[in-house]
Amino acid sequence: MRYFIFCSLFFIVFAEKGPRLKFVVHESAAFQFTRPQLYSTVRLLEGEDVLYVGGQATLYMLKFTGGAVRHAEIPISSEEKVKEACLSETPQSKECDNFITVVEKIDGYVMVCGTNAGHPKCWMLVNGTAVANSTVNGVDITAADVASRIPSQPSVSLTADGNFYSAITAEGHQPGFIRRTFGPRRLITTENKWLQNPRFVGAAVIPGSVKHKEEIYFFFSEINKTANVDKEPYRACIGRVCMIDEGGIKGTLENSWTTFLKARLMCGSASRHQQFNNLKQAFVLTAREKRTGVMYGLFANAWDVTVVCAYSVEDIDLAFSTSRLKGYRGILAGYRPGMCTFKNVTTSLNAKTLGVIRDHPEIEDVIWPIGLAPLDLPTGDRFTKIVADTVLAVNEEHYSVVYLGTESGKVLKVLHTIEEAFIISQYSAFRSEGPVTAVAIDSERGYLYVSSPTEVQRIPLADCGRYGDGCRGCILSRDPYCGWDVGKRMCVVIPKEYNISTGMIVQSLDQSSASECGESAAGFAGLRAHSTSPKEVEVDVDGPVLLPCPVYSFHASYLWEKDHCTHRYPCSILGDSCVLSPMSLLPFTDGIFRCMALEDSHKVEVVSYKVIINKGPVSASVTWLLRYSLFLFTTPFWFI
Repeated sequence: MRYFIFCSLFFIVFAEKGPRLKFVVHESAAFQFTRPQLYSTVRLLEGEDVLYVGGQATLYMLKFTGGAVRHAEIPISSEEKVKEACLSETPQSKECDNFITVVEKIDGYVMVCGTNAGHPKCWMLVNGTAVANSTVNGVDITAADVASRIPSQPSVSLTADGNFYSAITAEGHQPGFIRRTFGPRRLITTENKWLQNPRFVGAAVIPGSVKHKEEIYFFFSEINKTANVDKEPYRACIGRVCMIDEGGIKGTLENSWTTFLKARLMCGSASRHQQFNNLKQAFVLTAREKRTGVMYGLFANAWDVTVVCAYSVEDIDLAFSTSRLKGYRGILAGYRPGMCTFKNVTTSLNAKTLGVIRDHPEIEDVIWPIGLAPLDLPTGDRFTKIVADTVLAVNEEHYSVVYLGTESGKVLKVLHTIEEAFIISQYSAFRSEGPVTAVAIDSERGYLYVSSPTEVQRIPLADCGRYGDGCRGCILSRDPYCGWDVGKRMCVVIPKEYNISTGMIVQSLDQSSASECGESAAGFAGLRAHSTSPKEVEVDVDGPVLLPCPVYSFHASYLWEKDHCTHRYPCSILGDSCVLSPMSLLPFTDGIFRCMALEDSHKVEVVSYKVIINKGPVSASVTWLLRYSLFLFTTPFWFI
């Protein structure tokens, strides 16, 4: 026991809430913009293997194949007269151009819409060319109902069952709205008084056990009318409509939703006063045919600190189904407002019932996050974008993996379980420093696409080779895409057809433990033998000593040992390297210095040096070592 304590005195321990691993993406398949794109829209359309990227006056069509990116650039400029008028009003405006904000597929056509210098316009793609067209199969489409006027005014759109839905953020004197803009069903919209200057950040189709139960959720922030000096001026909300809704009767909600309801989203601790009320983005994971899943919201507070809150889709559905209507105390026999019925019965409702729906669009219940608090994630960097994926693990359980883009151009890969949020890894995604401005996930093909103002990069969802060639590195990654194949002795991607009864793949996702590897993990009973060949170096007796040791896992503890632990030296963490730091109490003499890492009660040797004290001039080997060490001070060491 004394041996264990003494050998552990100088271990440098990292915070286990941060990323366990850090990588630099060295994919050759990256696309570079010819000019910076301050605003971009990234879309993957169903049934296509092309990535559409909407930029300034250009639509980029990217196809990643192997180590290359084939691309086509389709120019879609704003009308000159409109652009001149915009510049005459605001001469210095950078938004007086056509910024592509919508890329959707309607009736087999790819429709592209842009801001058109403040006068939104839509085009259809025909043989790789953008053709100005305001109709689809003879039906007119009003661009202002589809696209925002300026790129900083976010809009949300989606297609479902041949219908096109859009949510446009309020801007200036124009109110925001949620609208069914195109399709075989009746074209209806929200009443102006239902939304208080909304800013929309996401939308998702919520499947039902039967077709008529399908709904659409819209996520937004709006002005908090009840705010006082102690409250923030914004509040986060979720709005919901039934896809089967056909509007009301003549004179009452005739061209409006009759199933619209909204609820307030709370992000913060129920026991604390601090709340995050500004919803920046939302992403929903649901089962294909069940109203189950998780909604992830990216929130900010008044100081622009960002957090992530997770919500149960079942809890949201229950609130919409059972909560009282805010401000209404009457009784409605037989029909509860906002319910999705087997057939459209709203046209048979009387004006009184529809009046209740019109005047009481909000429910009383507020929606609290899972665990009544945000996910426990580091907040040193601002999160800018969020997407998520559902992964079937070898234990036949589904796990959520959340991807967070940051303001510094990093991407965090997070395993979210019932118990915790575990940051699997951090990717430095771009060659040039810049924020993550857009993300898109392709779960079928297994890729994440991220863009910055200068480039678009592709990251594999399952990148199991990065975890090394050993069982412990693979298991401790806690990556649900990957597992250790006992037979092949490799870290492999979990195949879709994997059979737990006959397979030989092991994982440990609910806790950080490599016990599945079958090696002893109790204390130091299973110490690994010295596994590296010492590099011989000479150091000057009076010169600096800078022996570098790469940090592979940021959840491990590190120290330096000399001559089989007769002396122990602490690390000085510089960048992503653990550098030997001699101490006055521990004289520095000739010998073998080994950098040791401890994780999951398992101790391994990372690197070793045979140091020779040179009392004469410093040799070339010392010069090499010092240069290498100084290089490590200025360049992060990434475990690839």
